[in-house]
Amino acid sequence: MLDVNPLLTAVDRLADRLRSLPESRLRHNAGAAGLELARELAVRAQRLQAPGREARVMPEVGLFAVGDQVAVAGHDLAEALGGVPEPEGARGLEGALELVRACAGVVR
Repeated sequence: MLDVNPLLTAVDRLADRLRSLPESRLRHNAGAAGLELARELAVRAQRLQAPGREARVMPEVGLFAVGDQVAVAGHDLAEALGGVPEPEGARGLEGALELVRACAGVVR
């Protein structure tokens, strides 16, 4: 079984960081980067959970919810990846981690 703990840890750290940012930083670029990440993680999770079905786009619900959206989408993807066999699961996990790291670089 794939160890998804590195993804859960990275997502939770980023989500906490987004939740702690002032509105000015969220408006500048961190909020948009977080929402873009949440949407991509959600699409990846949906593709694994329901292959062949059109993915739904995570809605924009406000700057102060972006951290929660990242956490929910990241945890959904981790859950979905947990059932994917190797090596596909490992590739999906690494790809998700790269996305989270890139977003974390913008949010700093």
